[in-house]
Amino acid sequence: MAEHNYHDKKNIENTLKLRNIISELPRFCGDFFRGIEPTTSSLTRIAYAYDLRVFFQFLLSSNPAFKTTSMRDLKIDVLEQIKPIDIEEYLEYLSYYKNGDTKHLNQENGKKRKLISLRSFYNYFFKKEMIQYNPAVLVDIPKLHQKEIIRLDTDEIVKMLEQVESGENMTKSQLKYHDKTKIRDMAIITLLLGTGIRVSECVGLDLNDVDFNNDGIKIRRKGGYESIIYFGEEVREALENYLLERETIVPAEGSEEALFLSIQKKRISVKAVENLVKKYAGLVTRLKKITPHKLRSTYGTSLYRETGDIYLVADVLGHKDVNTTKKHYAAIGDSRRRSAANKVRLREK
Repeated sequence: MAEHNYHDKKNIENTLKLRNIISELPRFCGDFFRGIEPTTSSLTRIAYAYDLRVFFQFLLSSNPAFKTTSMRDLKIDVLEQIKPIDIEEYLEYLSYYKNGDTKHLNQENGKKRKLISLRSFYNYFFKKEMIQYNPAVLVDIPKLHQKEIIRLDTDEIVKMLEQVESGENMTKSQLKYHDKTKIRDMAIITLLLGTGIRVSECVGLDLNDVDFNNDGIKIRRKGGYESIIYFGEEVREALENYLLERETIVPAEGSEEALFLSIQKKRISVKAVENLVKKYAGLVTRLKKITPHKLRSTYGTSLYRETGDIYLVADVLGHKDVNTTKKHYAAIGDSRRRSAANKVRLREK
């Protein structure tokens, strides 16, 4: 029997996971998650649930007034007892805390995300007039220091693809599997580098999502909407080579429609793709930590350099807000502006 659509299956798994986390949170939190369900993805709701659990754990452990209260039994009026200074203490607590034997660290980005989660939580109940006071909006969001965008250079792309083909610098244990997977690996890495799709979009591809008549693939974006992404000759060749091999494989039950299969003949997982990218990239560069998302950045960089069209890059990468794209490729834009300084001559010399 064919499997459910990959993305629908993931949403079901995420829904069950979310319900499990919500069962630990104060009962009134259920209203919040029902309220945001139409406008958020299941992954976003899970991230909010984890963040809120950390917040309430902090509240129970740091405030003597709640010493004998369980998290589940907290009432909604507790939200109005929190002051902005309490939330600032919470952000400081996030720098380093322990949950059982597990140690947690949060840098600027982690603190920002958790504060945004808390703001969304408070805003929901404030707009619904279930609380009259919103301390979260009075706390400044931590400023992020700009980090360098890591991507592969042109020569590193060439070397990486050559490593997939030859396996030249691999260990004996890596070579043992290389002959079995190199055609598939070439198709995956070429597809990621040649289209900029996300790793989740890649593993979710089915056989009938590939259209060689139009040289396109149908993917499911974050948020659940479908999009057609077009590919060039190199991606086409890699996919055609893999599909010839794919026809000879009898998939495991439930993975009949999956495009990319693991050695166990099941739909390949996100983790497996992350590992194979890490393996091949590690043979090329030790200084850069290359992930599938970095291959996406590499594609976005190349596309922007070739076209100079930030709106096209945003559309192809599936960014809903072009400012997200600008943030990632601002440095390239600056170098283009610098080069413009000498393009126009006021007087001939």
